[in-house]
Amino acid sequence: MGFVGFGGLLISLIRGEEADWELKMYVVDSRGGAIACMLLALLFLGTWPAILTLLERRGRLPQHTYLDYTITNLLAAVIIAFTFGEFGNTSDDKPNFLIQLSQNNWPSVLFAMAGGVVLSLGNLSTQYAWAFVGLSVTEVITSSITVVIGTTLNYFLDDKINRAEILFPGVACFLVAVCLGSAVHASVAKDNQAKLNTLEDSRVAEKGSMNNESNLNSRKDLEYGTDKAEKAKAGTASFLIELESRRAIKVFGKSTLVGLAICFFAGICFSLFSPAFNLATNDQWHTLDDGVPHLSVYTAFFYFSCSCFVIAIILNVIFLYRPAFNLPRSSIKAYLNDWDGRGWAFLAGFLCGFGNGLQFMGGQAAGYAAADAVQALPLVSTFWGVLIFGEYRRSSRRTYIFLVGMLSMFIVAVGVLMASSGHRKE
Repeated sequence: MGFVGFGGLLISLIRGEEADWELKMYVVDSRGGAIACMLLALLFLGTWPAILTLLERRGRLPQHTYLDYTITNLLAAVIIAFTFGEFGNTSDDKPNFLIQLSQNNWPSVLFAMAGGVVLSLGNLSTQYAWAFVGLSVTEVITSSITVVIGTTLNYFLDDKINRAEILFPGVACFLVAVCLGSAVHASVAKDNQAKLNTLEDSRVAEKGSMNNESNLNSRKDLEYGTDKAEKAKAGTASFLIELESRRAIKVFGKSTLVGLAICFFAGICFSLFSPAFNLATNDQWHTLDDGVPHLSVYTAFFYFSCSCFVIAIILNVIFLYRPAFNLPRSSIKAYLNDWDGRGWAFLAGFLCGFGNGLQFMGGQAAGYAAADAVQALPLVSTFWGVLIFGEYRRSSRRTYIFLVGMLSMFIVAVGVLMASSGHRKE
């Protein structure tokens, strides 16, 4: 059996249909396939922020990291367009990717590109929020805002194909989760301040400069194990100080309200990209001329990713020369020569790109409101935060209670939203 024949059989099995050996452009159209896309998207979208956070904590400038990430994020959309978007024969009502590029579908294209713009602004903002309030809390706040606003918009745009009596209790769970996430953040901040206050011979200056009269400042970068001194244990005051000395964005002495404000701005941006994509693929506002087919998910995702790429390139090149939050100035030449961590940044871009693509594929089949279940990505991000970054180590019992409550609400929310999945009529 050849590759094409095997691919056709595999696609048919995924769709729960008998193979008829007529290869067509693959579109997810079953509830089971949609849920599988959502779960895989949840894993990818919860993992890429952890990679970018790791690079920032190692001292790599976020402008360099985000430029690398942007390249492979676009490449993922191109791969999806030329594979899933080009499989099989084309038809008048479901043209393949390349044919749609030349059709008069600019109103839908503009909706897709608008979605890419707000997603790019949201992603760009969160890389700074991670430094101020941590990976887990950032993802909790932004994801919850996304669900509360975005899911409601998608429910009405999709002509209420999702079961409201199931969907909106799931939205309420996300709203409770954001409240618990804020409580976790406040509790962790108190825990960290208490640890710093008890560290002997160490002090943090009022404006964020850190003085340490012990030998902490004389240690070499423990990230590479070049010093004989033992590495500070995660969750200790020494660990917090060593982390501050390594990371690219210095946060000691700065108000965490800055981080929370960035989180809320990013959440508003994230809440708009999925409804914009929904309008691009389903034309609920009837902006297309009669006879012009709707954009396929793959074509819309290509335009979506192109605008995301352009905005990210423009803003990050500006930030190279006019950095925010007292980051050091850089340049195009310095970026091109910075290979430390570039492979990880490329991986993060691929994960985010394929994660977004899978979310949209699932949303087109089962409703974009149900696909917002992938916004439970803090479940994954918190796992990586604990495993890789030592978040919540040696915290108070109060913090652990809030943390367990927050994660429990996310688990309930993702199950409820997926249970509300409907089926889009052709």
